[in-house]
Amino acid sequence: MTETLKPTAGGTFDAPDFDGEQFDLEERQALRRITGLSTELEDVTEVEYRQLRLERVVLIGVYSRGQAEAEQSLRELAALAETAGAVVLDGLLQRRPHPDPSTYLGSGKAEELRAVVRAVGADTVIADTELAPSQRRALEDVVKVKVIDRTAVILDIFSQHAKSREGKAQVELAQLQYLLPRLRGWGESMSRQAGGQVGGAGAGMGSRGPGETKIELDRRRIHSRMAKLRREITDMAPARAVKRQNRDRNGVPSVAIAGYTNAGKSSLLNRITRAGALVENALFATLDTTVRRTETPDGRPYTLTDTVGFVRNLPHQLVEAFRSTLEEVEQADLALHVVDAGTPDPAGQIATVRQVIAEVGAGDVPELVVFNKADLVDDATRMVLRGLEPTAVFVSARTGEGIEALLATIGALLPLPSHEITAVVPFERGDLVSMLHERGRVLATVYEEAGTRINALVGDEERAALEPYLVG
Repeated sequence: MTETLKPTAGGTFDAPDFDGEQFDLEERQALRRITGLSTELEDVTEVEYRQLRLERVVLIGVYSRGQAEAEQSLRELAALAETAGAVVLDGLLQRRPHPDPSTYLGSGKAEELRAVVRAVGADTVIADTELAPSQRRALEDVVKVKVIDRTAVILDIFSQHAKSREGKAQVELAQLQYLLPRLRGWGESMSRQAGGQVGGAGAGMGSRGPGETKIELDRRRIHSRMAKLRREITDMAPARAVKRQNRDRNGVPSVAIAGYTNAGKSSLLNRITRAGALVENALFATLDTTVRRTETPDGRPYTLTDTVGFVRNLPHQLVEAFRSTLEEVEQADLALHVVDAGTPDPAGQIATVRQVIAEVGAGDVPELVVFNKADLVDDATRMVLRGLEPTAVFVSARTGEGIEALLATIGALLPLPSHEITAVVPFERGDLVSMLHERGRVLATVYEEAGTRINALVGDEERAALEPYLVG
């Protein structure tokens, strides 16, 4: 007699020989519809207008355990699809030990998906993972509409939002890295390419050799373009390095704003520095780095840098392509990790951002967690978030709540100049006094007959410049 395994409240199974991949028959045979994902408008005329320009998509996902996490990931995919310019009609999840290596869902569920696609009138299916080229082709053959994956959607959004020359080059490089293993030839596109002056139907000199298939020619062109883009991105690096060296030479600490996409990083930058950076309620609205100068409450200058946002399962090729941009986090004295206080899964978002930061070699940079949009959450939620990150600061970039406390915390965490000096600076050397106010921290100033007596905290370079005037 076969015993049916029942999961406990914690998601585990009572049987001692459970290997983690058995499921109830009912769950294995069911596609679970995720409610509340459809973004189609009710007004008929508006729907007809949107259908002229928007793709109509159905979302699919596979999970082995953790239904709530899988649903949250699918809802995030719905937001990504909307940002890319699509209208979400339906979302389906299937529980199985691992995705089917052939059609992702399995042959039977793929047929059911085809029926759903036909019923809702969708023209695209988006999978909540990165599909292998063979999986995408096999699923397309069954459902008879275009099939793409989460990575393709993110790349499309990045392509729409890249504005600077460097940003466009980084996005194109990531797109080509994604496209290369997914080239697919059809009919004559797989035919041999002949050389020389070839007449009709392949006649003439140069047509007798094996030639080169068009798909191989495409691959070679992509490799050449990728090499050129890498050279261009490398050539842009010295300009950033020079700017960074100037800040370092002047003893100006740097603070990098990192965090999940749409957490309000650009809004926070604008609130603190009035930078005028683009703010939009959309995922990955900001791709290009913005650097602005500001001061601590005690007058010490530092720079604030807005960086690209992160998301679950951020494509590896994007992390690689934007590594030069993310260097700002690696070189920073402090990382402001901005988190949306109202998100349903703050712990998951924090873990995702920290994982990407570690990938770019910035795991050792001091971090300050900032829960933004605090005006949208109640006291109970704040207590939960405080338990998650006890040292975090709660702010609202929209209302200004908590901004003063945040600035004070940044001032306390930034490194102080390493030398305390007392110098009597002649009145004709006002440039040195100005330098102390700009780069150091002036503790006391007294005007004497011989000059200006200043007690200050300074760095190595400033101390060397003041060496002739040091006293005490």
